[in-house]
Formats: sequence, C-alpha cells, structure tokens
Amino acid sequence: MSRAPQPPEAAIAERSAFVEPLLAEIGRVIVGQHRLVNRMLIGLLVNGHVLLEGPPGVAKTLSVRTLAGALALSFNRVQFTPDLLPADVIGTLVYDPRDTSFKVRRGPVFAHLVLADEINRAPAKVQSALLEAMQERQVTIGETSHALPDPFLVLATENPLEHEGTYPLPEAQLDRFLMQVIVPYPSREEELTILDHHMHGAPPAARPVVEWPAVAAAREAVEQVRLEPALRGYVLDLVRATREGSPGSPGAAIRFGASPRAAVHLALAARAHAFLAHRAFVLPEDVKEVAPDVLRHRLSLHWEAEAEGVTPDAVIARLLASVRIP
Repeated sequence: MSRAPQPPEAAIAERSAFVEPLLAEIGRVIVGQHRLVNRMLIGLLVNGHVLLEGPPGVAKTLSVRTLAGALALSFNRVQFTPDLLPADVIGTLVYDPRDTSFKVRRGPVFAHLVLADEINRAPAKVQSALLEAMQERQVTIGETSHALPDPFLVLATENPLEHEGTYPLPEAQLDRFLMQVIVPYPSREEELTILDHHMHGAPPAARPVVEWPAVAAAREAVEQVRLEPALRGYVLDLVRATREGSPGSPGAAIRFGASPRAAVHLALAARAHAFLAHRAFVLPEDVKEVAPDVLRHRLSLHWEAEAEGVTPDAVIARLLASVRIP
C-alpha cells in the first residue's frame, strides 16, 4: 500500500529536523556569526553561491570548512592572487609521454564547497573561468566539458579594508551570487569565548552529523514552502523599486538597479529562510530579513551619492520602508 503524501507542514517539519543538530555542531566550532551560518545554509538549500565580505580573522574560512565537515562534503580553498591562471582553478590537460596522450588534471574547483579566498585579487581571465563553473556547474578543459560535483557551491571572500592589487568583480559575476553577506567583528563576549577556546589547545574540528541525502530532501521541501501571490508581488515591487530612481524617490541614489535574477533569488532566499524556521509559508518578515543580503551587491550608486557617504544598505532600508507590505 502506497504511503499517502504528507501535507506541506508535516513535510517541512520532518525535513527540517536536521537544522538544530547541524547548527549545534557548527556552534561547537564557530563562536557567534549566526547570520553568516544562516546565510550559508540558505545558499546550500537553494543551490546559490554566497559572497562573504569582512575583515581578516572573523572566521570566514573556518565557517566554510566547518560547514563542509559537519555535512561530510569535500572542501577546497583557492587563494586568489594577481598571477593566478584559469588552469590553477579549473585544471588543465597534461601530456603523458607513456602513451603520447593528454590527460585531464582536475583543479580545486572540483569539490562540493569551494572557498574562493580574496576573489577580487584575480584578473578577468580567471573570473571568466570561474563564471562558467558558477552558472553552468561545469568547466571546459580543452574541448571537453566536465560536470562539477553535486552539490557545488562557491563561497567567495572579499576584504573590504584593502584595495591595492584588486580587480572589481564584473557585474555579470556579482549577479550570479545569491547573496553578499557582511561578516562583522564578534562582540566582546564572543571574542572572550574565542580567546578561552584558544587557551585550551587547538579549536575543535567539526564532526559529520548530517548526511547529504537529508539536505537533498530539504532542497525539495523548500520548493513546497508557500509564497503567496501577494508576497510575490511584494518581492517584485522591491526589486523594481531599485530601478525607479525618480528624483525624491528612495531609489534616486541608484544608477543601476537589480536584475530580474534578483527577484528570483530574493524569492528563493525567503523560502529557504522560512524553511529554516520550520515554516511551510513565507512571511513578509522573511523577505525583509534576506533582502539586504540579496540586493546590496546588485546596486550601483551614483557617484554623487557615494561622495555623500550613502551606502547600498541605507538605500535598501529606505526601499523596505517605502514599499507597501501586502
């Protein structure tokens, strides 16, 4: 006798049960940074890449490594430098004199979680090679395309404090990132805990506590999270407001607004945010919570606004305050 399909609420409750054990294991290694961990999980659930921006030493690399360890996923870190070549990332063909043939040597991009450290230090040719991997989940070596593992997620870091020897990321590549997450310094209490951990030996490493099939099932469950038509309109109104920069409007400081892909990403991120809260439906608060992370890297401001110290986050806050909630 076939099993009756579960209602969405029951399916969400069952398939999101792994969240607390996973967060507990990550929290055993990472002190604080709850927003960062939440956003990485959202990226994992909706198959979206995440850009991390923060000063050195705030556990960006450790957080990605810990997530991979807790899920028993492969992890590779690539340090981006001005002399990096595409072959250093995706791999290359190597001549084998034994049988006079060329064999594929795969690069570090062949991993479930790839940390592109200081991604803005690599030149355009490397960014182009990474762009195919991010968009198509494959790379081309020689004349052959090779599929990347599933899941495949790029988590890239940028250092906002140093701009010498960096290359601004192309808008086309920025738009491929689901979110840009600002990683702050820890609070005094959190930093004291970090100090205590290091006074008692090396920090612990994450143990595998969740198997990938559970997360794969969660990905399917996220698609069942309800986003009512009124909230879809709210998502669309927020994104379109970034392109309506009439004088006096909240978007007047914006030179180029968010693309249609931003609306898709905002809807996906809101559904995943609701799923992580064990809900089968999206609330306006879910949209408002993830909107800054989805939109900030997609907004290009007028130079006059930048000269006055206006930031994308300030503009997004005005948009959220002005766009009517259904």
